[in-house]
Amino acid sequence: MVPSDEEIDLVSPVESTSETHDLKDCYAQCQHIARASNFYNGLRLLPSKKRLALAAVYAFMRQCDDISDNDGNLDDKREQFLQTREALDKALNLGQTNSSILWALRDTVHNYKIPHEYFHRVIDGTEMDLVTSNYQTFEDLYQYCYLVASVVGLICIEIFGYHDVQAKKHAIACGIAFQLTNILRDLSEDLERDRVYLPLEDLSRFNYAKTDIRNGIMDKRFQSLMAFEVQRTKKFYDEANPLVGLLDRDSRPAFSAMLESYKTILRNIEKRGYDVFTERVRLQSKDKWRIALKSLAHW
Repeated sequence: MVPSDEEIDLVSPVESTSETHDLKDCYAQCQHIARASNFYNGLRLLPSKKRLALAAVYAFMRQCDDISDNDGNLDDKREQFLQTREALDKALNLGQTNSSILWALRDTVHNYKIPHEYFHRVIDGTEMDLVTSNYQTFEDLYQYCYLVASVVGLICIEIFGYHDVQAKKHAIACGIAFQLTNILRDLSEDLERDRVYLPLEDLSRFNYAKTDIRNGIMDKRFQSLMAFEVQRTKKFYDEANPLVGLLDRDSRPAFSAMLESYKTILRNIEKRGYDVFTERVRLQSKDKWRIALKSLAHW
C-alpha cells in the first residue's frame, strides 16, 4: 500500500516508451509521480542524487500498488504482476527494458547496490491484496505489513546510507508503524474495496464488526478498538526512532520529516476522537511547517 493522494497516469513496466533512454528524462518522470505522495516533502530535503533514486523506487512501488487497487478481474491482475516480475528481472539483470521507470530503477539499484529480492518481496505483498481481504491475527497482518512497507524501508536505507547494521531492525519497525498508520487512517476507504486490515481477532475482542465499519459507527467499542490499535502502532514508532541517528547525516532531515509526518497523522487521528469516517485525516499547514522546522535540526 504505497501512500499517495492523487491519481497518476503510469507507464506499464512492459509498455514501450522509446527506443533509447535518456536517464535524466526517466528520473524526471519518476519525480513527477513522486510529487503526488505524502513522502515528497521529505524527499525534497535530500541531496539531488538520493532524491531521484527514491523517486524511482516510489514510482515502481506505485505501479505495483495500482495493479492491485485498480479495476480489473483477478486473472488480468495476476498476469500484470507476472509481467511486472519478468520486466523487473530483465531490466535489473539484463538491462533490457522499454520502461523509463524501470530504467531509472535499474540505475538506482546499481548505484546503491540494493538487493533485487527486495523488489520481488514488495510484489509478493501487493499480490496478497488480490486474494486476502481480512487477516485473522496480528501476526498475519504483520507479515503483510513487512512485505509492503518494511521491505520498502530496507530499500530506502540503502539509499539513505547507514553506519550500523541495527538500522535494518529499526527500518523494519518503521515500515510496520507507517503501514499501521495508513490502515487506521484509511479504514473506511479500504472497506470500499472490501478490505479490512485490522485483525479480526481485534474486532472480536471489542465486539466490533465489519458492518459497524461500513456504517461508520463510532461508539465506545470503536473508541476502545482504535485506542488499542494506536497504542500498538506507537510501540513500533518507539522502535523506529533510533534510525534517525544511524543514517548518513545528509539523509537525516528527510527521514526525520517522513517519520514525524506519519506520527502527526496518528496524533491527529487521536485528536479527532478516532473519527476516520467523516473525512480523511491529513496533515494541516501548521503541521507541515512544524515538521519542516523540526527536521532542519538534523542537518
